[in-house]
Amino acid sequence: MVCALRPESPEHSLPILRCLFSDAFACPPGTCSEAGPRHSHLPWFLFSSRLSGSRRRVTAAEARATRSERKDPSYYSMAGKKVLIVYAHQEPRSFNGALKNVAVDELRKQGCTVTVSDLYAMDFEPRATRKDITGALSNPELFNYGVEVYEAYKKRCLASDITEEQKKVQEADLVIFQFPLYWFSVPAVLKGWMDRVLCQGFAFDIPEFYDAGLLKGKLALLSLTTGGTAEMYSKAGVSGDFRYFLWPLQHGALHFCGFKVLAAQISFAPEIASEEERRGMVAAWAQRLRTIWKEEPISCTPPWYFGQ
Repeated sequence: MVCALRPESPEHSLPILRCLFSDAFACPPGTCSEAGPRHSHLPWFLFSSRLSGSRRRVTAAEARATRSERKDPSYYSMAGKKVLIVYAHQEPRSFNGALKNVAVDELRKQGCTVTVSDLYAMDFEPRATRKDITGALSNPELFNYGVEVYEAYKKRCLASDITEEQKKVQEADLVIFQFPLYWFSVPAVLKGWMDRVLCQGFAFDIPEFYDAGLLKGKLALLSLTTGGTAEMYSKAGVSGDFRYFLWPLQHGALHFCGFKVLAAQISFAPEIASEEERRGMVAAWAQRLRTIWKEEPISCTPPWYFGQ
């Protein structure tokens, strides 16, 4: 089951908007290799077209757009938008990989600039260590990672893999995190990306956090798959309401850094879905991308997650 969790959803309910039973663990024929293992997520991205000075140039993407799409004012509101997809999945031929590819194609067709950080393919280092600081430590006698990274950021002495990712985040209007749910959280490589990239000085400071976070004005969206069914992630289910595991990720990490958080895209129990249902999932994903810029962020407050 695929569910877009909207901000107007009542507390402790299980809203099913654009909802489909779906697998997300195997690629529909023609979208990726059938040989790959069955995995997936539901990412979300943005659209844009280019502007050149004060004179607007028609892009190849716009030339491919239908006449009715070009008549819609919202089509041009995507101009100049940039999206970063932080992708944490091991198998490029998986259903998850196919969803990423569909999203990239759809968004580029709309004129959006899309960048993908494929963490496994990049062999991204998830460990936060002394190697993240290229200059002299402020206190070599007692290593404090948070303090040292903060000082290194101000001195521009962070490791290059961190600064490269920070540049991608800084340029993005929307950051999408695509991953399978591991132990009610993100895979270790993605957790390491958050630990190392979203450091003090870059993503937040004191007192610049939550609504005043240094990444305010940017959008963020979690797209994930679960092993359990939607019923298991209901308020009365064995795993509890899905909002419980979203709280530390959406509020504790993304909102803390100032992001406006869009509704999560969750694919529940994708392994038990049929091929037809998986095809529907891809179509629903592409459809949401066409209106993603019209969505309002959720309210990252305790009542939204836990009720009054």
